[in-house]
Amino acid sequence: DVFQSHEEDDRKVRRREKNRVAAQRSRKKQTQKADKLHEEYESLEQENTSLKREIGKLTDEMKHLSEVLKDHEKICPLLHCTMNFVTIPRPDALTSCLPR
Repeated sequence: DVFQSHEEDDRKVRRREKNRVAAQRSRKKQTQKADKLHEEYESLEQENTSLKREIGKLTDEMKHLSEVLKDHEKICPLLHCTMNFVTIPRPDALTSCLPR
């Protein structure tokens, strides 16, 4: 009876130890997963900031180019030509619009 009780105690100790190790492993795995998610979050935040900055630069460039186009349209001989209904542009009129 004492021997059987001692065996049960040993089994309980081994089971507790096994459970403790499994719990530690599980907590470590959870921590690693959380760390990985946090790193991914930080990386995505940096990428998002960078993309917003790029959007701002491209928006500014678009505004600038729109103004340049608007200014050019005021003086472009192709737009003011009385023959602007012709679908094939004349090379001499085109070259006068191109920058030198």
